Amino acid sequence: MTEPLFRTDPYLRHAPAVVTGLTGEGGIVLDRTIFYPTGGGQPGDSGRLDWPGGGIAIATAVKGEGGAVVLVPAEPLALPAAGTAVVQRLDWDRRHRHMRVHTALHLLSVVIPLPVTGGQIGTEKGRLDFDMPDPPDDLAAVEAALNALVARDLPVTEDWITDAELLADPSIVKTLSVMPPVGQGRVRLVRIGQGADQVDLQPCGGTHVARTGEIGRVALGRIEKKGRQNRRVSLLLA
Repeated sequence: MTEPLFRTDPYLRHAPAVVTGLTGEGGIVLDRTIFYPTGGGQPGDSGRLDWPGGGIAIATAVKGEGGAVVLVPAEPLALPAAGTAVVQRLDWDRRHRHMRVHTALHLLSVVIPLPVTGGQIGTEKGRLDFDMPDPPDDLAAVEAALNALVARDLPVTEDWITDAELLADPSIVKTLSVMPPVGQGRVRLVRIGQGADQVDLQPCGGTHVARTGEIGRVALGRIEKKGRQNRRVSLLLA
């Protein structure tokens, strides 16, 4: 199992680690990593690994077996052997944009309080698909409400609940298409705001900014119809 350093500190840009193995497809597994693996609509991180006498660019990271995170090299170069001490270096600008978009999408689900049927995060924009029979009457008002939440600079924190607590209160799950993973004993929640200022609380395994003000101003794109009741709302970083 790979220790997920991105979970405890999403702002960690570089960190030492030790190679624990290589996959048959040429992936690299470390004992601990700052690279977020593809999942939940968020792309895997990119960056590079360096070690004495060598180095390699990392194109992405994916989930492996048994809780491992597999780093996928950008090109077929010589790989570090098991036991090699390496330094991980994150493509921070790309990751930080993912964090900004991801938190903004959580806020989008606040200003459009409808069930979510899908989503995707990118470096410049993201989108949520909603169970939305009719589009909003005033998209400009929705965008203004979204930017007002961003401007409140609300703290973004995490909490944990047990699998049983999640099953007892399914209302906190906003996604219709994917249920949060259970079976590990506990589920991570992402909270935006605190106390009376709390605006959102939902299960999520991705990386987020520390405060909503870090997102910056966002703009909404046009609403696309994706089926009888599904509509896609795109969000762009300014």
